[in-house]
Amino acid sequence: MNILYTSREQVQVYKFNLPAAIAIPLLAVFFQSFVSVHFFWLTIFDLPLLVTIFFAVSRRHPVAGLMTGGIIGMLQDSLTHLPIGVYGIAKTVVGYIGSSLGVKLDVENPGSRFLMTFAFYVLHQAIFFVIARGMVGQALVFRWGHLLVGAVANAFLAVPLFAILDRARSRS
Repeated sequence: MNILYTSREQVQVYKFNLPAAIAIPLLAVFFQSFVSVHFFWLTIFDLPLLVTIFFAVSRRHPVAGLMTGGIIGMLQDSLTHLPIGVYGIAKTVVGYIGSSLGVKLDVENPGSRFLMTFAFYVLHQAIFFVIARGMVGQALVFRWGHLLVGAVANAFLAVPLFAILDRARSRS
């Protein structure tokens, strides 16, 4: 029986050109902040989180994932009524963990993308809840049903969205 081992150097690491690296997160935050306000049913989707996950697992570098999550989260914070840093911290953690796991998991498979997005959505919401309620003092109620519906909806959206975003990346 042959045991195959893939070293960190053999894992595909992708890069993005500068316009795509800037435009994709900006479009996601714009959509989240402005379009979903007019269409309430779209608030279940967290496009900035999905973009954070995609960039983190594609780059497969923990510092890049951490910075990507932090910048997208802070940008999202600047357009909400929440204190600056609430989304920033949650997306920073997701970006770091996503880029760290991107080396160890097959993130190209639609099934793994679905499960990964589901887990990261739950983690993101848990971190957001702890920070907003515990540290900032917001009066939030944790609703498990809404969390699970949101996790499934975002996971289903992530599979085709990641396939579309795959076109914007290039091998390093």
